[in-house]
Amino acid sequence: MFTNEKLEKYADVLLWGIKTARTEKYKPGDIMMIRFDRSAVHLAEILQGRLLDQGLNPIMRGGLTPLMEHHFYGKSNGKQLAFIAPGERALCENLNGTISLLAPESLTHLSDIDPMKIGKAAVARKFLRDILQKREDRGSFGWTVCMSPTEKLAKQAKLTMRQYTNQIVKACYLDKPDPVKEWKNIHKKAMTIKKWINGLDIKYLHVESRNMDLMITPGEKRKWIGISGHNIPSFEIFLSPDWRGTRGVYYANQPSFRSGNYVEGVKLTFNRGSVTGVDARKGGVFTEKQISMDPGARRVGEFSLTDRRFSRINRFMANTLFDENFGGPCGNCHLALGASYSDTFDGDPKDLTRVKKKELGFNDSALHWDLVNTEPKQVTAVLRSGKKITIYEDGMFQL
Repeated sequence: MFTNEKLEKYADVLLWGIKTARTEKYKPGDIMMIRFDRSAVHLAEILQGRLLDQGLNPIMRGGLTPLMEHHFYGKSNGKQLAFIAPGERALCENLNGTISLLAPESLTHLSDIDPMKIGKAAVARKFLRDILQKREDRGSFGWTVCMSPTEKLAKQAKLTMRQYTNQIVKACYLDKPDPVKEWKNIHKKAMTIKKWINGLDIKYLHVESRNMDLMITPGEKRKWIGISGHNIPSFEIFLSPDWRGTRGVYYANQPSFRSGNYVEGVKLTFNRGSVTGVDARKGGVFTEKQISMDPGARRVGEFSLTDRRFSRINRFMANTLFDENFGGPCGNCHLALGASYSDTFDGDPKDLTRVKKKELGFNDSALHWDLVNTEPKQVTAVLRSGKKITIYEDGMFQL
Protein backbone atom coordinates (compact mmCIF):
# COMPACT_ATOMS: atom_id res chain seq x y z
CA MET A 1 0.00 0.00 0.00
CA PHE A 2 0.97 3.66 -0.17
CA THR A 3 3.31 5.27 2.32
CA ASN A 4 2.15 8.50 3.98
CA GLU A 5 4.54 10.41 1.74
CA LYS A 6 2.97 8.89 -1.39
CA LEU A 7 -0.55 9.64 -0.11
CA GLU A 8 0.37 13.28 0.44
CA LYS A 9 1.75 13.46 -3.10
CA TYR A 10 -1.38 11.77 -4.43
CA ALA A 11 -3.47 14.43 -2.70
CA ASP A 12 -1.30 17.14 -4.29
CA VAL A 13 -1.94 15.72 -7.76
CA LEU A 14 -5.68 15.30 -7.18
CA LEU A 15 -6.04 18.89 -6.02
CA TRP A 16 -4.12 20.02 -9.11
CA GLY A 17 -6.48 17.86 -11.17
CA ILE A 18 -9.73 19.19 -9.71
CA LYS A 19 -8.57 22.80 -10.06
CA THR A 20 -7.37 22.26 -13.63
CA ALA A 21 -10.58 20.48 -14.60
CA ARG A 22 -12.80 23.44 -13.73
CA THR A 23 -12.76 26.65 -15.75
CA GLU A 24 -13.74 28.85 -12.79
CA LYS A 25 -11.46 29.12 -9.77
CA TYR A 26 -12.65 27.59 -6.52
CA LYS A 27 -13.46 30.00 -3.73
CA PRO A 28 -14.09 29.64 0.03
CA GLY A 29 -17.54 28.24 0.70
CA ASP A 30 -17.69 26.07 -2.42
CA ILE A 31 -19.08 22.56 -1.91
CA MET A 32 -16.81 19.62 -2.72
CA MET A 33 -17.90 15.99 -2.49
CA ILE A 34 -15.32 13.28 -1.80
CA ARG A 35 -16.59 9.84 -2.81
CA PHE A 36 -14.43 7.05 -1.45
CA ASP A 37 -14.32 3.28 -1.13
CA ARG A 38 -13.24 1.76 2.17
CA SER A 39 -9.64 1.05 1.15
CA ALA A 40 -9.15 4.69 0.13
CA VAL A 41 -10.24 6.16 3.47
CA HIS A 42 -6.76 7.45 4.43
CA LEU A 43 -6.48 9.43 1.19
CA ALA A 44 -10.01 10.73 1.80
CA GLU A 45 -8.97 11.92 5.27
CA ILE A 46 -5.99 13.84 3.85
CA LEU A 47 -8.13 15.48 1.16
CA GLN A 48 -10.82 16.45 3.67
CA GLY A 49 -8.21 18.25 5.78
CA ARG A 50 -6.73 20.01 2.76
CA LEU A 51 -10.14 21.22 1.56
CA LEU A 52 -11.07 22.53 5.01
CA ASP A 53 -7.76 24.40 5.15
CA GLN A 54 -8.69 26.06 1.85
CA GLY A 55 -12.07 27.18 3.17
CA LEU A 56 -14.14 24.73 1.12
CA ASN A 57 -17.00 22.60 2.44
CA PRO A 58 -16.21 18.91 1.90
CA ILE A 59 -19.05 16.37 1.88
CA MET A 60 -17.81 12.85 2.60
CA ARG A 61 -19.68 9.97 0.97
CA GLY A 62 -18.58 6.36 1.33
CA GLY A 63 -19.16 3.92 -1.50
CA LEU A 64 -21.28 0.78 -1.34
CA THR A 65 -19.61 -2.50 -0.41
CA PRO A 66 -19.88 -5.36 -2.93
CA LEU A 67 -22.57 -6.98 -0.78
CA MET A 68 -24.53 -3.71 -0.57
CA GLU A 69 -24.40 -3.39 -4.36
CA HIS A 70 -25.52 -6.99 -4.79
CA HIS A 71 -28.37 -6.47 -2.33
CA PHE A 72 -29.49 -3.35 -4.18
CA TYR A 73 -29.59 -4.87 -7.66
CA GLY A 74 -30.64 -8.33 -6.52
CA LYS A 75 -33.44 -7.42 -4.11
CA SER A 76 -34.82 -4.15 -5.52
CA ASN A 77 -38.06 -4.06 -7.44
CA GLY A 78 -38.62 -1.62 -10.31
CA LYS A 79 -39.59 1.29 -8.06
CA GLN A 80 -36.65 0.72 -5.74
CA LEU A 81 -34.21 0.61 -8.66
CA ALA A 82 -35.48 3.99 -9.86
CA PHE A 83 -35.73 5.57 -6.37
CA ILE A 84 -33.89 8.88 -5.95
CA ALA A 85 -33.26 10.01 -2.37
CA PRO A 86 -34.69 13.40 -1.35
CA GLY A 87 -32.05 16.10 -1.71
CA GLU A 88 -30.04 14.43 -4.48
CA ARG A 89 -31.27 16.88 -7.13
CA ALA A 90 -30.65 19.88 -4.87
CA LEU A 91 -27.15 18.62 -4.07
CA CYS A 92 -26.25 18.24 -7.75
CA GLU A 93 -27.65 21.71 -8.47
CA ASN A 94 -25.29 23.23 -5.88
CA LEU A 95 -22.22 20.98 -5.99
CA ASN A 96 -19.00 22.63 -7.18
CA GLY A 97 -16.77 19.58 -7.45
CA THR A 98 -16.38 15.85 -6.91
CA ILE A 99 -13.23 13.86 -6.17
CA SER A 100 -13.83 10.11 -6.54
CA LEU A 101 -11.43 7.66 -4.88
CA LEU A 102 -11.95 4.19 -6.34
CA ALA A 103 -10.77 1.10 -4.47
CA PRO A 104 -13.00 -1.81 -5.53
CA GLU A 105 -13.05 -4.87 -3.30
CA SER A 106 -14.67 -7.01 -6.00
CA LEU A 107 -14.92 -6.85 -9.79
CA THR A 108 -17.34 -9.68 -10.55
CA HIS A 109 -19.85 -9.57 -7.68
CA LEU A 110 -22.74 -8.65 -9.99
CA SER A 111 -22.13 -11.38 -12.56
CA ASP A 112 -25.38 -13.15 -11.58
CA ILE A 113 -27.47 -9.96 -11.75
CA ASP A 114 -29.66 -9.26 -14.78
CA PRO A 115 -27.83 -6.44 -16.65
CA MET A 116 -31.22 -4.92 -17.48
CA LYS A 117 -31.70 -4.10 -13.79
CA ILE A 118 -28.33 -2.36 -13.70
CA GLY A 119 -29.35 -0.44 -16.82
CA LYS A 120 -32.69 0.57 -15.33
CA ALA A 121 -30.99 2.12 -12.30
CA ALA A 122 -28.50 3.96 -14.54
CA VAL A 123 -31.25 5.38 -16.75
CA ALA A 124 -33.19 6.58 -13.68
CA ARG A 125 -30.16 8.53 -12.43
CA LYS A 126 -29.11 9.99 -15.75
CA PHE A 127 -30.87 13.30 -15.06
CA LEU A 128 -28.50 13.89 -12.12
CA ARG A 129 -25.51 13.43 -14.42
CA ASP A 130 -27.12 15.84 -16.89
CA ILE A 131 -27.43 18.48 -14.16
CA LEU A 132 -23.73 18.18 -13.34
CA GLN A 133 -22.82 18.28 -17.03
CA LYS A 134 -24.69 21.56 -17.48
CA ARG A 135 -22.97 23.00 -14.42
CA GLU A 136 -19.61 21.87 -15.78
CA ASP A 137 -20.39 23.51 -19.12
CA ARG A 138 -20.98 26.78 -17.23
CA GLY A 139 -17.68 26.38 -15.36
CA SER A 140 -19.27 25.98 -11.91
CA PHE A 141 -18.55 22.26 -11.48
CA GLY A 142 -15.42 20.13 -11.86
CA TRP A 143 -14.44 16.56 -11.14
CA THR A 144 -11.52 14.19 -10.95
CA VAL A 145 -11.11 10.52 -10.15
CA CYS A 146 -8.26 8.23 -9.06
CA MET A 147 -7.73 4.69 -7.83
CA SER A 148 -6.14 3.02 -4.82
CA PRO A 149 -4.77 -0.54 -4.96
CA THR A 150 -6.73 -3.48 -3.56
CA GLU A 151 -5.99 -7.19 -3.34
CA LYS A 152 -8.82 -7.99 -5.77
CA LEU A 153 -7.56 -5.53 -8.38
CA ALA A 154 -4.05 -6.94 -8.14
CA LYS A 155 -5.30 -10.51 -8.41
CA GLN A 156 -7.42 -9.81 -11.50
CA ALA A 157 -4.47 -8.01 -13.10
CA LYS A 158 -2.23 -10.99 -12.22
CA LEU A 159 0.12 -8.78 -10.21
CA THR A 160 1.25 -8.76 -6.61
CA MET A 161 0.04 -5.92 -4.41
CA ARG A 162 3.52 -4.40 -4.49
CA GLN A 163 3.62 -4.57 -8.30
CA TYR A 164 0.13 -3.13 -8.62
CA THR A 165 0.88 -0.29 -6.20
CA ASN A 166 4.10 0.51 -8.02
CA GLN A 167 2.18 0.78 -11.32
CA ILE A 168 -0.08 3.42 -9.75
CA VAL A 169 2.91 5.24 -8.28
CA LYS A 170 4.67 5.32 -11.67
CA ALA A 171 1.54 6.20 -13.63
CA CYS A 172 0.76 9.18 -11.41
CA TYR A 173 4.42 10.28 -11.12
CA LEU A 174 4.33 9.84 -7.34
CA ASP A 175 7.94 8.58 -7.47
CA LYS A 176 9.08 12.05 -8.58
CA PRO A 177 10.11 14.80 -6.13
CA ASP A 178 7.39 17.11 -7.48
CA PRO A 179 4.57 15.14 -9.20
CA VAL A 180 2.51 18.25 -9.88
CA LYS A 181 5.41 19.74 -11.85
CA GLU A 182 5.47 16.56 -13.99
CA TRP A 183 1.73 16.82 -14.66
CA LYS A 184 2.01 20.48 -15.61
CA ASN A 185 4.74 19.56 -18.10
CA ILE A 186 2.60 16.80 -19.67
CA HIS A 187 -0.35 19.20 -19.78
CA LYS A 188 1.79 21.72 -21.71
CA LYS A 189 3.01 19.10 -24.23
CA ALA A 190 -0.53 17.87 -24.79
CA MET A 191 -1.63 21.42 -25.60
CA THR A 192 0.79 21.40 -28.55
CA ILE A 193 -0.67 18.14 -29.90
CA LYS A 194 -4.25 19.35 -29.48
CA LYS A 195 -3.48 22.63 -31.23
CA TRP A 196 -1.99 20.70 -34.18
CA ILE A 197 -4.79 18.16 -34.59
CA ASN A 198 -7.51 20.76 -34.07
CA GLY A 199 -5.96 22.74 -36.91
CA LEU A 200 -6.60 19.90 -39.39
CA ASP A 201 -9.82 20.01 -41.40
CA ILE A 202 -10.63 16.31 -40.98
CA LYS A 203 -13.45 14.69 -42.91
CA TYR A 204 -13.01 11.27 -41.34
CA LEU A 205 -10.47 9.04 -39.57
CA HIS A 206 -9.45 5.57 -40.73
CA VAL A 207 -8.28 3.32 -37.87
CA GLU A 208 -6.41 0.16 -38.92
CA SER A 209 -4.85 -2.69 -36.95
CA ARG A 210 -4.72 -6.46 -37.22
CA ASN A 211 -8.32 -6.77 -36.05
CA MET A 212 -9.73 -3.33 -36.80
CA ASP A 213 -10.89 -1.44 -39.85
CA LEU A 214 -12.97 1.48 -38.61
CA MET A 215 -14.12 4.84 -39.94
CA ILE A 216 -14.77 7.65 -37.44
CA THR A 217 -16.32 10.98 -38.45
CA PRO A 218 -15.28 13.84 -36.11
CA GLY A 219 -18.21 15.96 -37.26
CA GLU A 220 -18.89 19.69 -37.29
CA LYS A 221 -17.97 22.02 -34.41
CA ARG A 222 -15.68 19.50 -32.69
CA LYS A 223 -12.40 19.84 -30.85
CA TRP A 224 -9.95 17.32 -29.41
CA ILE A 225 -9.44 17.66 -25.67
CA GLY A 226 -7.72 15.70 -22.90
CA ILE A 227 -5.12 15.67 -20.12
CA SER A 228 -7.29 18.22 -18.38
CA GLY A 229 -7.14 17.06 -14.76
CA HIS A 230 -10.38 15.08 -14.94
CA ASN A 231 -8.77 11.65 -14.50
CA ILE A 232 -5.64 10.85 -12.53
CA PRO A 233 -3.89 9.45 -14.44
CA SER A 234 -4.99 10.55 -17.90
CA PHE A 235 -2.88 10.68 -21.04
CA GLU A 236 -5.62 10.40 -23.64
CA ILE A 237 -6.52 12.97 -26.28
CA PHE A 238 -10.08 12.46 -27.46
CA LEU A 239 -13.22 13.84 -29.01
CA SER A 240 -16.89 12.92 -29.19
CA PRO A 241 -17.48 12.21 -32.88
CA ASP A 242 -20.60 12.48 -34.96
CA TRP A 243 -21.95 9.02 -34.17
CA ARG A 244 -23.79 8.83 -37.50
CA GLY A 245 -20.55 8.47 -39.48
CA THR A 246 -19.18 5.41 -37.68
CA ARG A 247 -18.78 2.30 -39.81
CA GLY A 248 -16.60 -0.79 -39.92
CA VAL A 249 -15.14 -3.05 -37.24
CA TYR A 250 -13.76 -2.17 -33.81
CA TYR A 251 -11.97 -4.70 -31.61
CA ALA A 252 -11.13 -4.45 -27.90
CA ASN A 253 -8.18 -6.72 -27.16
CA GLN A 254 -8.04 -5.48 -23.56
CA PRO A 255 -10.48 -7.22 -21.19
CA SER A 256 -13.06 -5.06 -19.42
CA PHE A 257 -14.65 -5.22 -15.99
CA ARG A 258 -17.98 -3.41 -15.94
CA SER A 259 -20.87 -3.40 -13.48
CA GLY A 260 -19.53 -6.48 -11.71
CA ASN A 261 -19.09 -8.40 -14.97
CA TYR A 262 -16.08 -9.55 -17.03
CA VAL A 263 -15.91 -9.09 -20.79
CA GLU A 264 -13.11 -10.20 -23.12
CA GLY A 265 -12.37 -10.04 -26.85
CA VAL A 266 -15.27 -7.80 -27.89
CA LYS A 267 -15.65 -7.18 -31.62
CA LEU A 268 -18.23 -4.59 -32.70
CA THR A 269 -19.52 -4.11 -36.23
CA PHE A 270 -20.92 -0.67 -37.04
CA ASN A 271 -23.25 0.24 -39.86
CA ARG A 272 -24.72 3.72 -40.29
CA GLY A 273 -23.46 4.72 -36.88
CA SER A 274 -24.91 1.91 -34.76
CA VAL A 275 -23.66 -1.47 -33.60
CA THR A 276 -25.22 -4.11 -35.80
CA GLY A 277 -23.09 -7.06 -34.69
CA VAL A 278 -21.43 -8.17 -31.45
CA ASP A 279 -18.96 -10.97 -30.95
CA ALA A 280 -17.11 -11.65 -27.69
CA ARG A 281 -14.98 -14.48 -26.32
CA LYS A 282 -16.47 -13.86 -22.89
CA GLY A 283 -19.39 -11.74 -21.71
CA GLY A 284 -21.29 -11.58 -24.98
CA VAL A 285 -24.74 -11.78 -23.38
CA PHE A 286 -23.85 -9.03 -20.91
CA THR A 287 -22.52 -6.87 -23.74
CA GLU A 288 -25.71 -7.29 -25.77
CA LYS A 289 -27.84 -6.28 -22.80
CA GLN A 290 -25.64 -3.28 -21.97
CA ILE A 291 -25.95 -1.87 -25.47
CA SER A 292 -29.72 -2.40 -25.33
CA MET A 293 -29.95 -0.08 -22.31
CA ASP A 294 -31.30 2.77 -24.43
CA PRO A 295 -31.14 3.85 -28.11
CA GLY A 296 -27.82 5.68 -27.66
CA ALA A 297 -26.04 2.71 -26.09
CA ARG A 298 -25.32 1.24 -29.55
CA ARG A 299 -23.64 4.42 -30.75
CA VAL A 300 -20.19 5.95 -30.25
CA GLY A 301 -19.79 8.68 -27.64
CA GLU A 302 -16.00 9.01 -27.62
CA PHE A 303 -12.89 8.15 -29.63
CA SER A 304 -9.50 8.47 -27.94
CA LEU A 305 -5.77 8.05 -28.58
CA THR A 306 -3.01 7.76 -25.96
CA ASP A 307 0.61 8.69 -26.71
CA ARG A 308 2.99 6.15 -25.19
CA ARG A 309 5.58 8.87 -24.53
CA PHE A 310 3.34 10.27 -21.79
CA SER A 311 2.00 7.10 -20.19
CA ARG A 312 4.19 4.91 -17.95
CA ILE A 313 1.46 2.27 -17.64
CA ASN A 314 2.73 -0.98 -19.18
CA ARG A 315 0.58 -3.63 -17.49
CA PHE A 316 -3.09 -4.55 -17.64
CA MET A 317 -4.63 -3.09 -14.46
CA ALA A 318 -8.19 -4.54 -14.51
CA ASN A 319 -9.58 -1.02 -14.23
CA THR A 320 -10.69 1.23 -17.08
CA LEU A 321 -9.19 4.38 -15.52
CA PHE A 322 -5.72 2.90 -16.04
CA ASP A 323 -6.35 0.58 -18.98
CA GLU A 324 -7.74 3.35 -21.20
CA ASN A 325 -4.45 5.19 -20.59
CA PHE A 326 -2.18 2.22 -21.33
CA GLY A 327 1.14 3.23 -22.84
CA GLY A 328 3.23 0.10 -23.35
CA PRO A 329 5.01 -0.40 -26.68
CA CYS A 330 2.09 0.68 -28.93
CA GLY A 331 -0.01 3.15 -26.95
CA ASN A 332 -3.76 2.59 -27.27
CA CYS A 333 -6.98 3.82 -28.72
CA HIS A 334 -10.30 3.39 -27.05
CA LEU A 335 -13.86 3.78 -28.16
CA ALA A 336 -16.72 4.48 -25.77
CA LEU A 337 -20.23 3.30 -26.44
CA GLY A 338 -22.89 5.64 -25.13
CA ALA A 339 -22.79 9.20 -23.83
CA SER A 340 -20.73 11.86 -25.55
CA TYR A 341 -18.79 14.69 -23.92
CA SER A 342 -20.23 18.12 -24.56
CA ASP A 343 -16.91 19.82 -23.75
CA THR A 344 -15.62 18.55 -27.11
CA PHE A 345 -18.03 21.04 -28.71
CA ASP A 346 -16.01 23.78 -30.40
CA GLY A 347 -18.13 26.72 -29.40
CA ASP A 348 -19.89 28.35 -26.47
CA PRO A 349 -21.25 25.53 -24.25
CA LYS A 350 -24.37 27.61 -23.67
CA ASP A 351 -25.23 27.17 -27.35
CA LEU A 352 -25.13 23.38 -27.15
CA THR A 353 -28.80 22.75 -26.47
CA ARG A 354 -30.43 19.33 -26.65
CA VAL A 355 -31.67 20.18 -30.15
CA LYS A 356 -28.20 21.36 -31.23
CA LYS A 357 -26.59 18.17 -29.88
CA LYS A 358 -28.94 16.05 -31.94
CA GLU A 359 -28.33 18.17 -35.02
CA LEU A 360 -24.53 17.81 -34.68
CA GLY A 361 -24.58 14.08 -33.88
CA PHE A 362 -23.54 14.24 -30.22
CA ASN A 363 -24.75 10.96 -28.72
CA ASP A 364 -26.95 10.74 -25.64
CA SER A 365 -27.19 7.69 -23.40
CA ALA A 366 -27.12 6.49 -19.79
CA LEU A 367 -24.21 4.27 -20.83
CA HIS A 368 -20.56 5.25 -21.22
CA TRP A 369 -18.40 2.18 -21.68
CA ASP A 370 -14.74 2.47 -22.71
CA LEU A 371 -13.37 -0.45 -24.72
CA VAL A 372 -9.61 -0.49 -25.25
CA ASN A 373 -7.35 -1.63 -28.10
CA THR A 374 -3.55 -1.81 -27.57
CA GLU A 375 -2.60 -3.41 -30.91
CA PRO A 376 -0.07 -1.74 -33.24
CA LYS A 377 -2.19 0.60 -35.31
CA GLN A 378 -2.24 3.41 -37.80
CA VAL A 379 -4.73 6.26 -37.74
CA THR A 380 -5.07 8.21 -40.97
CA ALA A 381 -6.88 11.53 -41.22
CA VAL A 382 -8.62 12.10 -44.54
CA LEU A 383 -8.94 15.86 -44.91
CA ARG A 384 -11.78 17.62 -46.70
CA SER A 385 -9.25 18.63 -49.34
CA GLY A 386 -8.72 14.93 -50.10
CA LYS A 387 -5.23 14.87 -48.59
CA LYS A 388 -4.35 11.98 -46.28
CA ILE A 389 -2.18 12.43 -43.17
CA THR A 390 -1.03 9.77 -40.72
CA ILE A 391 -1.76 11.35 -37.36
CA TYR A 392 -0.96 8.36 -35.12
CA GLU A 393 1.44 5.43 -35.54
CA ASP A 394 3.80 3.36 -33.37
CA GLY A 395 1.82 4.53 -30.34
CA MET A 396 2.60 8.19 -30.95
CA PHE A 397 1.02 11.26 -32.49
CA GLN A 398 2.91 12.05 -35.67
CA LEU A 399 3.24 15.79 -35.06
